[in-house]
Amino acid sequence: MTFGSTNNPSTQSNRSSANSGTSDSLRIGLFNAENLFLLFDHPVPLHYMKLNEAQWQALSGSVYENKALPKCIQIAQIIKGELPDIMMMCEVGGLESLKNFNRLFLDDLYEVALIEGNSDRNIDVGFLIKRDRKLTHILNSHKERPLNFLYPHESLSKKTGYPIKASTQYFSRDCAELKLTKSGEAEPYLIILLTHLKSRLDPERIDPGGTERRTAELRTCIDIYKELSFKHPATPIIFAGDMNGYAGKTNTDVEFAPLYAETDLQDVLELANLSVEKRSTFYQVKNNSKVEGKQIDYCFVSKHLVEKIKPGSADVYRYKDEFGFVIEQPRNLDDKLRLPSDHYPLFFTLEKVPV
Repeated sequence: MTFGSTNNPSTQSNRSSANSGTSDSLRIGLFNAENLFLLFDHPVPLHYMKLNEAQWQALSGSVYENKALPKCIQIAQIIKGELPDIMMMCEVGGLESLKNFNRLFLDDLYEVALIEGNSDRNIDVGFLIKRDRKLTHILNSHKERPLNFLYPHESLSKKTGYPIKASTQYFSRDCAELKLTKSGEAEPYLIILLTHLKSRLDPERIDPGGTERRTAELRTCIDIYKELSFKHPATPIIFAGDMNGYAGKTNTDVEFAPLYAETDLQDVLELANLSVEKRSTFYQVKNNSKVEGKQIDYCFVSKHLVEKIKPGSADVYRYKDEFGFVIEQPRNLDDKLRLPSDHYPLFFTLEKVPV
């Protein structure tokens, strides 16, 4: 089975035209591409699109397996179909991988912005910025910003003079800060914060569900948001990423409560009045039979942007087959493994942005 927007060239052209940004609009996307590693130790042949998977993997000697060739093609089809001006990417295998993906599969349509973070899996957050929009931007990293957080056993170690594990004091990945500015102007007209919070995995059995660490990371993201809001009070801000938990407005996981208690941030899918079922960006397959859909990928916008979201533009992309029909949610693990990623991307359009 193959995936993509559709095999009908005229339909794809119409969609691309409709989604591409006008002079005062921005099409924004968010996608956890699931281990997007593209690292090569051998020259990539001109006919790389026709390689079988064994030949494709043989181009790399890295300990990280390259993203499967068909899945790279499928992800590129989605991005080319939606044509976002800014694509926020999670789980990218470093700057080299994102550059290779842009060059090999996106016809170099985008500028690449990524600062490698703290991940022990070498998965980072980064941006694809459409070249023809000529968006002047500055990228900063908060990977070295302390979380002011210690696990209980680390606090005890600190009290007794034992060394502590420094990595727990910083983001699992990063909170990347992208500022869009007009040429010659210091004040940004849009700021994007992109993160990938601590997962629910707890191999060391010290933080069930990763909740304590994720709470500290979310708290630090909010602190960064507040500081930027104070410094740039007229500048709208997007806070987005793989939150690894339910951060919706109702029945919110406890670690995300400060989003609603302390900020003006609102979820674009909530603003679009999508049903909870249609907001699912991740499907958890339990015991290879029970499937639970949930939203764990979010784009939050500050009050300045609420009225700028184009009506009907915010949605979660659903993977499609070779005939353009939506593929139903995975019924089991095999279905899920055939998808381009274990997450679904989401897109929305901002209007009347002073680009």
